[in-house]
Amino acid sequence: MDGPDILVRTLSQPAIPDKHGNLWQYHSRSDRHSKVACWAILYDVLQHSTQLAVHAASGKIRFGINREMRDFRTNRTKDLDLVIGRPGPTPLPRPPATMDDLAVRWGVRLSAEQRATLAQLPPLVEGTVGNVLMALEAKACMTAHIKALPRLFDELTSSYATVHNDTPQALAVGFVMINASPTFVSPDLNKYDLSAQHPTVNEHPPHAATRTMQKVMEIERRTSPSSDGFDALGALVVSMRNDGSRVELINESPAPKPTDVYSYSRMVGRIAQAYDLTFGGI
Repeated sequence: MDGPDILVRTLSQPAIPDKHGNLWQYHSRSDRHSKVACWAILYDVLQHSTQLAVHAASGKIRFGINREMRDFRTNRTKDLDLVIGRPGPTPLPRPPATMDDLAVRWGVRLSAEQRATLAQLPPLVEGTVGNVLMALEAKACMTAHIKALPRLFDELTSSYATVHNDTPQALAVGFVMINASPTFVSPDLNKYDLSAQHPTVNEHPPHAATRTMQKVMEIERRTSPSSDGFDALGALVVSMRNDGSRVELINESPAPKPTDVYSYSRMVGRIAQAYDLTFGGI
């Protein structure tokens, strides 16, 4: 699986400007991290789902970014980070993007081998999405972990509820990136030119990332079409200080083991299997 490597390599590059002249790797009011995570997950799933690759190659599906879905039960709407579905009835008002285009637009950093793999993937194209087949929500918990937990839990729970109450047969996928760095430079606490003044640095208690992972494990997972929860759920633990230094992937605790149901590799495998079994006949 290349997704985790792609994600940490891309986020290692500061690319989010603020009005004070600083460039950030992560900013809570930017969706760069979620877009790159969705791109990386799709890159891996296209290699592991036979039917998704076939449908992309034959033009049977499109992808949409920040696509609105409506909870039929409550009539509430929510924008999902990435959706895959049948082509919609109307074209986009602009030229559609491909995964290659998004990699350039979002500054996705690939190794030479990963670029070669991307060139061999079927041409999945952006478009308006009609019937949704899969929807992905990507979240990050980078600092102030304990304070952020209720909102993180509620947003993820509302994501799978919205997907399944909009389109019951659609696959709902959740992904969470958790920061285990002991320190973090928060853009919210550093609203000035950091080249002229030392940053204010947050310190994270040792249990913060562990408690966040435990909360993610409490999120429901669906085992049948009549049950509630995500059809696939994964978590990744990184060390990001947000000071321009390299982002590192954490493989030891509190990160999931490769065999855990919420590990990145098991998430991708579950997406691929569920898609192939559910939508092989479209």
